Amino acid sequence: MNRTFVTPFDREDIAALAHTLDDVTDFIHAAADAMLLYKIDCPSQRAKELADIIVQAAVEVEKAIPQLRHRAELEKILPRCVEINRLENVADDVFHSAQAELFDDTTDMAQVIKWREIYEYMESATDRCEDVSNVLEGVALKYA
Repeated sequence: MNRTFVTPFDREDIAALAHTLDDVTDFIHAAADAMLLYKIDCPSQRAKELADIIVQAAVEVEKAIPQLRHRAELEKILPRCVEINRLENVADDVFHSAQAELFDDTTDMAQVIKWREIYEYMESATDRCEDVSNVLEGVALKYA
């Protein structure tokens, strides 16, 4: 099979895409696990904002992936990559605001530690979405 099946993309590109997608889900799972571990009953407003950004980035990825099937549609991936990168920048801003609010508004250091870890996982998920975007952009530019 390895010798007869020809993929439309290099194996390295396929592996990179699979790896970066897996990283996204790993960080989402880590954030959810931390919320369960720390018995977080109600997510903070900043956590909700980060979750919304993650969903928006995931939707862009979901829309971009099928466009890999047809070389004529590869150029349509690029605006999605730009949007994912924009969303990651927004997530950075939300993350920094969330951290500042934690240290300004919270006197319970246990809560600070818990939320800081959760925010870091969530922001890392958006970073990994940007990594997916970079792989998609590379494939689109290579094969368009």
